[in-house]
Amino acid sequence: MHCVRFMAESSSAGVLERDFLVGEVPGVLWSPASALGGAPLVLMGHGGGLHKKTPAQAARARDMVTSWGFHVAAIDAPGHGERPRTAADDRARTDMRSAMAAGDHERFKAVSIGYTRSLAARAVPEWRATLDALQRLPSIGPDAPIGYGGGVSMGTAIGIPLTAVEPRISAAIFGAGFFVYEDLLAAARRITVPIQYLVPWDDEFVTRESAFELFDAFAAREKTLHANPGDHRRIRWIGLDNEFLPRHLGRATAPTA
Repeated sequence: MHCVRFMAESSSAGVLERDFLVGEVPGVLWSPASALGGAPLVLMGHGGGLHKKTPAQAARARDMVTSWGFHVAAIDAPGHGERPRTAADDRARTDMRSAMAAGDHERFKAVSIGYTRSLAARAVPEWRATLDALQRLPSIGPDAPIGYGGGVSMGTAIGIPLTAVEPRISAAIFGAGFFVYEDLLAAARRITVPIQYLVPWDDEFVTRESAFELFDAFAAREKTLHANPGDHRRIRWIGLDNEFLPRHLGRATAPTA
């Protein structure tokens, strides 16, 4: 059983940012600078080829902390950020670049799905171990409401199988922008918590029909789909339900002693 090992700490504008390790998995935890009781924890996944502390990701996390008093945690996915890539990771990336350069959409799709499956199989147990460790922190505790706030693309391709098997997650934000396959649809059919689902309307690889198929698969009684023009790397989200997570997770209570 791993514990959180904090490696570095900084504080600005009311947000405490702490880099940590759980086992060999690097992560970051953004928290209110003042200790709050009962604050929800949001797990935040990042996109493919990115890492846990991209400027956009850090800005979203800081906004959740300052607006709602949440804790927000992110970890580097396997082969991303500070983590080494395996030979299989390198082969997959090379094959995807080669297929894209050749205009071979079917080959690109097949390699992408295989790589995504591999990442999810490794990342889901890491996320669950990280959640175990974070809940042992006095500032979070075992009863904190848990949400998932993955971005489009890989953050959701990992977040869907995680949410399907993790009963502690009580609401999730997902986004399209990746190839949908049967394992992922099967995982979506097991998800009954409220879902907010974001769709880049002009994704250059993934069809709108596949995005709709995944939305249809979610078994949640409360689920909403929101679409904006743009692909998943160049999109400006407008008109989102920004109250979605605080409505389902609650907000931080008064400062603890």
